[in-house]
Amino acid sequence: MTTLPAPSADALATSQALCALIRQTISDAGGWIPFSRYMELALYAPGLGYYSAGSHKLGSAGDFTTAPEMSAFFGRTLARQIAELLPQTGGTVYEFGAGTGKLAIDILTELQALDCLPQRYVIIDLSADLIERQQTAIRSALPHLADRLQWLSVLPAELDGVVIGNEVLDAMPCELLHWTPEPLQRGVALDGDNFVWQDRPIQDPTLLQQAAALNIRQAGYISELSLSNTAFIHTLARHLVRGAILLVDYGYPAGEFYHPQRHMGTLIGHYRHHTVDDPFFLPGLMDLTCHVDFTAIAQSGIDAGLDLIGYTTQAQFLINAGITQLLGELDADDSASYLPVVAMVQKLLSMQEMGELFKVIGFGRGVSIDWLGFTQGDRCHTL
Repeated sequence: MTTLPAPSADALATSQALCALIRQTISDAGGWIPFSRYMELALYAPGLGYYSAGSHKLGSAGDFTTAPEMSAFFGRTLARQIAELLPQTGGTVYEFGAGTGKLAIDILTELQALDCLPQRYVIIDLSADLIERQQTAIRSALPHLADRLQWLSVLPAELDGVVIGNEVLDAMPCELLHWTPEPLQRGVALDGDNFVWQDRPIQDPTLLQQAAALNIRQAGYISELSLSNTAFIHTLARHLVRGAILLVDYGYPAGEFYHPQRHMGTLIGHYRHHTVDDPFFLPGLMDLTCHVDFTAIAQSGIDAGLDLIGYTTQAQFLINAGITQLLGELDADDSASYLPVVAMVQKLLSMQEMGELFKVIGFGRGVSIDWLGFTQGDRCHTL
């Protein structure tokens, strides 16, 4: 059995304070809250939640790593797609959930090389701690572009530009459902001071309708349904007057997401580069995520009046957008520098690593439907 690293005394105190807040929230709600509310508090409770407190989330000192942290070629390749679209818009790049700021640095560096810098680069983030880290990192790396950068905690009234989000959807609170075989909403109750599962009939008519539409009749089946994901797409669509939306995340189309063999769902925790099945483990110190139902995302965009431009694997998108051409600019004879870069790019593209599990979906309004990243392969993949 793997022994998970023990938290520091300060970190443990933060988790205990968050547990007290969640217990009080459950008590105030009559003894039960839906899992989505638990997940929201665990991740975003001010000053205590995973993304709101001051711990390191990304990289070797954190709990997980992301494509931008692995290789600058991820952001540089996305920049090639952005450069194609940006001149068709008002000239702003909007990034949601910018992490450490590494993706912004790589995108802006490549856009500068392509002579296609945005008029503004707007980062929309809810974490004051991460915003501070982003500001320090980006201003240190690109001080001459400081006047183009802006940070917001709310969505602008109008979006006219290119919207990007890497691993944003998976971090949004999801509903947890348990089919018996009729769907029940799984929530969190208390047994003394301990958090425990408790199922209740679904009261939200929207959630009930969407759960019934999945037509699952397998007793004991547990899975997620994200109203937050689809609401996010509808919100972006309402604000987008012109431009593109490019989202990268891990997930499946509905047929795979709700496959009978995936009867325990996709909810998982990430703690110090370990996966944890128990979502009640050290709340506030562990990331909680679920995979994305890309069929639901695609349908939400279409229903909101957006053009569905394409959907494909991360590997296919990056190859289409020119990651191999960027690699070709390196000196292959300098093996000490070349081989580590190639190894990281291979992780981005490999079917056994991130290349197949991660998907890219693109929406547009008032821009060309011919995008570099979707030129080869099935534009709609397996949606």
